[in-house]
Amino acid sequence: MRDPTFSDDQLRELLPRLRRFARWLTRDADSADDLVQATLERALIRWGSRRDDAALRAWLFSIAYRQFIDDKRRARRHALMLELLGRSAPAEQASVEREVVAQSVVQALERLPDEQRHLLLWVSVEGLSYCEVADLLDIPIGTVMSRLSRARSALRRLGDGEVPRTTVLRLLK
Repeated sequence: MRDPTFSDDQLRELLPRLRRFARWLTRDADSADDLVQATLERALIRWGSRRDDAALRAWLFSIAYRQFIDDKRRARRHALMLELLGRSAPAEQASVEREVVAQSVVQALERLPDEQRHLLLWVSVEGLSYCEVADLLDIPIGTVMSRLSRARSALRRLGDGEVPRTTVLRLLK
């Protein structure tokens, strides 16, 4: 039987990283706290289903990411229902914090597509391995590597001031 205090210590150690990740996903401190709470609740309910203690960080990030996506879908459905009923969703206030933080790299990172931004965040900031990210997204490692390469290239171009353009796929004969 596993020592429950050991698991508590692991969760406490990962909590700041999980909060930082949730903050990047939601772009709002209150929403990030809600996401972390929902993630921890879901993790504790499914504690027995985790594979091993070494992959706890990737497992928690996976839960948080999937919870975030589920919440986004739920919000879209809710907005659609309000629209169909003739009511509009309340307008969001512009974030003063976003206006104050006007650094070039942060702006470029925000302009990246969600998938590219998440990959860069997981690998570069959170330090997840390619294998952990591949498990998180349930895709091959080679796909992670190529997507990460494209994300880094796009971030570099945006940081240099280039205007983003749609990617043209090459036709192979």
